[in-house]
Amino acid sequence: MRRLAARGAAGDVGEVAAPAADSTDCAQGRSPRPPRLIDLCAIWDPGVFLPAAGWKRASGTARRRLNEAEAVSGLSSVREAQVERLEAARPCRPGSRERDPVLRMARQQPPPWVHTAILLCLLNLTGAIEIPMDLSQPPTITKQSVKDHIVDPRDNILIECEAKGNPAPSFHWTRNSRFFNIAKDPRVSMRRRSGTLVIDFRSGGRPEEYEGEYQCFARNKFGTALSNRIRLQVSKSPLWPKENLDPVVVQEGAPLMLQCNPPPGLPSPVIFWMSSSMEPITQDKRVSQGHNGDLYFSNVMLQDMQTDYSCNARFHFTHTIQQKNAFTLKVLTNNPYNDSSLRNHPDMYSARGVAERTPSFMYPQGTASSQMVLRGMDLLLECIASGVPTPDIAWYKKGGDLPSDKAKFENFNKALRITNVSEEDSGEYFCLASNKMGSIRHTISVRVKAAPYWLDEPKNLILAPGEDGRLVCRANGNPKPTVQWMVNGEPLQSAPPNPNREVAGDTIIFRDTQISSRAVYQCNTSNEHGYLLANAFVSVLDVPPRMLSPRNQLIRVILYNRTRLDCPFFGSPIPTLRWFKNGQGSNLDGGNYHVYENGSLEIKMIRKEDQGIYTCVATNILGKAENQVRLEVKDPTRIYRMPEDQVVKRGTTVQLECRVKHDPSLKLAVSWLKDDEPLYIGNRMKKEDDSLTIFGVAERDQGSYTCVASTELDQDLAKASLTVLADQATPTNRLAALPKGRPDRPRDLELTDLAERSVRLTWIPGDDNNSPITDYVVQFEEDQFQPGVWHDHSKFPGSVNSAVLRLSPYVNYQFRVIAINEVGSSHPSLPSERYRTSGAPPESNPADVKGEGTRKNNMEITWTPMNATSAFGPNLRYIVKWRRRETRETWNNVTVWGSRYVVGQTPVYVPYEIRVQAENDFGKGPEPDTVIGYSGEDYPRAAPTDVKIRVLNSTAISLQWNRVYPDTVQGQLREYRAYYWRESSLLKNLWVSQKRQQASFPGDRPRGVVSRLFPYSNYKLEMVVVNGRGDGPRGETKEFTTPEGVPSAPRRFRVRQPNLETINLEWDHPEHPNGILIGYTLKYVAFNGTKLGKQIVENFSPNQTKFTVQRADPVSRYRFTLSARTQVGSGEAVTEESPAPPNEAYTNNQADIATQGWFIGLMCAIALLVLILLIVCFIKRSRGGKYPVREKKDVPLGPEDPKEEDGSFDYSDEDNKPLQGSQTSLDGTIKQQESDDSLVDYGEGGEGQFNEDGSFIGQYTVKKDKEETEGNESSEATSPVNAIYSLA
Repeated sequence: MRRLAARGAAGDVGEVAAPAADSTDCAQGRSPRPPRLIDLCAIWDPGVFLPAAGWKRASGTARRRLNEAEAVSGLSSVREAQVERLEAARPCRPGSRERDPVLRMARQQPPPWVHTAILLCLLNLTGAIEIPMDLSQPPTITKQSVKDHIVDPRDNILIECEAKGNPAPSFHWTRNSRFFNIAKDPRVSMRRRSGTLVIDFRSGGRPEEYEGEYQCFARNKFGTALSNRIRLQVSKSPLWPKENLDPVVVQEGAPLMLQCNPPPGLPSPVIFWMSSSMEPITQDKRVSQGHNGDLYFSNVMLQDMQTDYSCNARFHFTHTIQQKNAFTLKVLTNNPYNDSSLRNHPDMYSARGVAERTPSFMYPQGTASSQMVLRGMDLLLECIASGVPTPDIAWYKKGGDLPSDKAKFENFNKALRITNVSEEDSGEYFCLASNKMGSIRHTISVRVKAAPYWLDEPKNLILAPGEDGRLVCRANGNPKPTVQWMVNGEPLQSAPPNPNREVAGDTIIFRDTQISSRAVYQCNTSNEHGYLLANAFVSVLDVPPRMLSPRNQLIRVILYNRTRLDCPFFGSPIPTLRWFKNGQGSNLDGGNYHVYENGSLEIKMIRKEDQGIYTCVATNILGKAENQVRLEVKDPTRIYRMPEDQVVKRGTTVQLECRVKHDPSLKLAVSWLKDDEPLYIGNRMKKEDDSLTIFGVAERDQGSYTCVASTELDQDLAKASLTVLADQATPTNRLAALPKGRPDRPRDLELTDLAERSVRLTWIPGDDNNSPITDYVVQFEEDQFQPGVWHDHSKFPGSVNSAVLRLSPYVNYQFRVIAINEVGSSHPSLPSERYRTSGAPPESNPADVKGEGTRKNNMEITWTPMNATSAFGPNLRYIVKWRRRETRETWNNVTVWGSRYVVGQTPVYVPYEIRVQAENDFGKGPEPDTVIGYSGEDYPRAAPTDVKIRVLNSTAISLQWNRVYPDTVQGQLREYRAYYWRESSLLKNLWVSQKRQQASFPGDRPRGVVSRLFPYSNYKLEMVVVNGRGDGPRGETKEFTTPEGVPSAPRRFRVRQPNLETINLEWDHPEHPNGILIGYTLKYVAFNGTKLGKQIVENFSPNQTKFTVQRADPVSRYRFTLSARTQVGSGEAVTEESPAPPNEAYTNNQADIATQGWFIGLMCAIALLVLILLIVCFIKRSRGGKYPVREKKDVPLGPEDPKEEDGSFDYSDEDNKPLQGSQTSLDGTIKQQESDDSLVDYGEGGEGQFNEDGSFIGQYTVKKDKEETEGNESSEATSPVNAIYSLA
């Protein structure tokens, strides 16, 4: 029984949208055109393979031979790469089935767009903010072709360039740095709403004429964005030159190289060797193909001339394979007999008379060479040697080891490939070729250069008017790349001057940015190995906050998982975002919560109390916006009774249990796998919710069974193995039927192999109580620092009962052991005897050393004391040293036994160097690290000066001040703080609160914004500097006045309806007029259900607070909206509705209900019920009559029949008698007895007739073997008339 470590949970997914597909095209909703694959099974043409009918039509032999050739030459890797691209480019079909069932099982987990990769995904939590597309913005390139664009000459040419912007950008192209006039070339067109070029050759033309360097320009009125310079090349696959090759004559044992020399293609072809009869050339340590395509023989053997050798070149874009004329070998030998038995002879060469010789290099030549490779590419080093016997190749790096994580050997160790090369891979490598005759070496000096790569790629800059910002373009490379700035596609030097812009090398600094500064900047960094081009726009916007995600999302997560709540937003200036839970409490950040720069809230571990409504609020000086996310916490899916390993006899029945506990609000699905494949439930198997039963177990049922319990949010798996015995052996799963319990405690602990720093602990395991012991935990206790407290020392598997324990010096150890199985932990064993290790000087120093002032003239030095296992000796103490930083003072020192020391009489807030070293009676610890601490702070001595106030609007002002000198802060500058209060209102006789408020501006900044002010008021303001000690002196008191604003809503808006003809309205003045009221605006509209009347608008004087409305009709209701006005505009409105009139229900029924379908159906049902009641009453009145049935019988009634002799039944005497064949229950109801009778017993051969609705209308007779009374009563029970009587 094993619980798999493959549990999945959508902790950070929930109900919101998951990623659409794996590929980029799928994520964008496109179905890309898959690349064509070459059909390797092709019609033979001398020297050339041409695409033919297809792989499926090829003969089995041809397919086998080509597969072998691919495997030998490496062509298969190319073909696999194409298949992978084809798979990645498959259209996105919802519900498409995965061929790999295990992969499909894994994908049943929620996308973790999770969660585990998990997270791997997925969002860039610190990425640049995107401007919503409904706002004005410069162009941004969204798609473009690759820099080196190679095209198939048989297809139309497509050069992609797409961009977004508002307004939508227009496009134009340059070719070879000159304007490309598309209109003049009939073959060239541009896709609609795109810059993508399409060059059509259906009407003729040569693709080679369009080769060159292209660049796309996307432009709107705010700037111009550029694509990369796209180098367009047409794929080429030239024919192999015809040549007649003479047979190659070679002595047996000599080296040989067969040159391929393929025609140069674009891209380079893939080379592989075959015989002219399509047989692959077997390659091994002796015979192999080099990276250049040549075929190397380290030594030639007689069997090598049994075939010929043909070089094949496969061209990717044209989908052709060309074959060179074959080489024929003639091997001269001293032993002309090709005895196959000698091939495995231990001394094969001597047996054939071939002289042995030392190795020599066939490639590369000489003893040394050099190679240059670009950073990020693959480095391929190759050494091919000749010799008899065939040499072995080994690789080494001078001065270090080969990078094991990136290095791999290829071509029978003749090639060394290092992937993703970096600068540290440069150096000298050498290959060593050796056989029993000797060895040689070749040294390869590797130089790593680098095309430019980004260190800081410029990002789009979104600023508010007056803000500062910067664009940074920082790249590295070898040689060091140069940086060139452009604006809107033109060199920055030739652009119009901008006083707000300053260029400082790789950085452009913007100060006091204005609307006119909007543009697209390009950074081009290049060296001799390549270039990088990046676009970054500067957009100047004044936008209040807005939310970009759907409102009121529901997120469902699994308990104890990590999750993330997203709140995408936008605004300029960039808003500050805060999270609140259930509309209460302070901002959520810290502890179990973490807020990322993009506004996402991460909850590190979900608990039940985290369930609720989370509100994110984005705020800037222009306003605020908020959104809510409802979080539901679900219990995890757990398999609490797992299937167990079982050994059973063939033919028996086995049951695998799988009991699951899950959240009841989630839908549970339980499935089974056999050997990690979906299990087919046949007729011998029965799948239930909590088990799988297999009847008549056979050998094919043997294997591993996995129970998969999954919901839409998570899953759990448990695996067990089933072993089937063919003989009559007794099943071994006896433990399954025995009760399980915690293991008994281990006993008889013994210490042996005593050493200074180790000891061996041995114990005897206790009874496992029918559940195998999985782990042992060894604990220790020491009697000096924490006597009586047990600590975990180490953990060991349940299969051992003896272990070597590593010990610390000068600790008086005592050990105990705890056993663990799946049920739980045992009681601790009895302690072992004590063992004290010898002492030693400390090997470490205390951690968390800090120096902070508690008063203005001191510094308190603190640290975390060392524990017993790090003291290493008696009388542990600490040597504390300190001195002022950047001075040559001598160290002050003191010895301390505690964990703190206070240095007195220090200057105010100066830095100190601090060291704390551990020492015991055996000596001192290692030299400690130096920590910087600060003495105590004092109140700041100066206030900000030259405070300037600029009124932004009726509720916000902008502040600007001169920063104070650092030496006047006398501590760490925490913030600048503005104290302000409302002195008075510009409205007469309006009382205002003069409570002081404050606005904080963290850090050393010269400006800030104060918001949430009252309009139309006089304010006073003072600025201070704040450090860790507190506020500094107050600056000069400044006065300012806020302009008039819109009023708040009128108070106590009341709607009364004294009668059906009039409605009275009353209200009070707004609590905050925010200016001089000039009147009120009343809007009202009549409505009746969903019907609305015409809206009426009334304007009142500022003193009027009452109004009477004359109703147009007594049925309609009215909706009133009232707002107050100042010169600025209308303020917040309040809405009320008139009460419903008493007869509204009747009116609505009369007007609407009579036409509703449900009302008509109800009336029809009542009419039908009345009709049935009338029929029942009629029958009740007729119950005294007699109904003749004698003529329907086949036999006369017996004398025991209680009916009258005239053949009629008197129903009036039978009202309260139960039917024969029924029994009366205790409560008086009639229960039908079970009967073996059926309609089959009646009639003639089952030929009864049925109506169209299926009712039986045929006559039937009584079975001859039944009594007359039973026949009569059966007939009565099935009579339609009796059915109506039962209703009565």
